[in-house]
Amino acid sequence: MGTKRVPAVAAAAKRLAAVAPASPAPIVSSAHLVSPRSAEMSEFEFGLIVSGNAFHRWIVHCMSAAGLKDLTPLDVLVLHHVTHRARDKRLADICFIMNVEDTHLINYSLKKLQNLGVVASSKSGKEVTYAATAAGRKYVERYREIRERCLINALNADDSLNRDIGELARLLRVLSGIYDQAARSAASL
Repeated sequence: MGTKRVPAVAAAAKRLAAVAPASPAPIVSSAHLVSPRSAEMSEFEFGLIVSGNAFHRWIVHCMSAAGLKDLTPLDVLVLHHVTHRARDKRLADICFIMNVEDTHLINYSLKKLQNLGVVASSKSGKEVTYAATAAGRKYVERYREIRERCLINALNADDSLNRDIGELARLLRVLSGIYDQAARSAASL
């Protein structure tokens, strides 16, 4: 296509959109799942997939930039949770808060983080708890600095955007409950 045609095509598309704005087709990953009762849910699920993958890529790269390389997204999240509020955490509590059913996944991450020297375990009677080490807290603090510089500054949020983000967070918590209930229903079929 010649350089003269590109502006002409763009101008024609703009005129067409102004004359007859069509409702855009939903952007989905699985057209066969689109429900006539809620195409929006399929759009949401596609958005969740791509944003979830982008988030996972981000946290792994951010932690790598902080100095801890070769972690999985779950490893990064476990380290952040174990560091959260400087309180020792039990395996069951970590799984519960992170909404992970398979304790083996969290346990594997905890072992990996212990081998890296960023998480330590302690035993009180039969109970084992986990906490971030001083080295782990340093990596998390460096992660926070990088997050502030690369993500928060790029977000350039104002009060309105922050309200929208807060509402989106609330909606995601509501939807996680709906998905959990639907999973229980599907498991009973």
